[in-house]
Amino acid sequence: MKNKIHTLSYFKKRLKDNKFVVWDIMNKYSFEDPRKWTILINPGTDSVYMTCYINREELSEIPEFEINDGGRSFQRNLTLRTSSMEVIVNMLNKRGVTPGNNSLYIKKS
Repeated sequence: MKNKIHTLSYFKKRLKDNKFVVWDIMNKYSFEDPRKWTILINPGTDSVYMTCYINREELSEIPEFEINDGGRSFQRNLTLRTSSMEVIVNMLNKRGVTPGNNSLYIKKS
């Protein structure tokens, strides 16, 4: 089975593989809600919220990601439609959201 970008565990693993800190915010939206999950990337430093939308306008469409950091590095409620994790990581890096020393915010197992 091919990994899907809208799958929370896959998305988080790929971000963590790229040394980002990722916190779950919400993954229990109602069935009628097009939002699938929301995460926080690099809490305490960049603090970027990312929400995944699927089937917002039609079934089987490409996932859409809403990115919000309060307007610091991204225009408010910027949306990006992609099936590529590389596009997400490159966009974060290009906007200055890079892996760094976030050890204070890494949850201990």
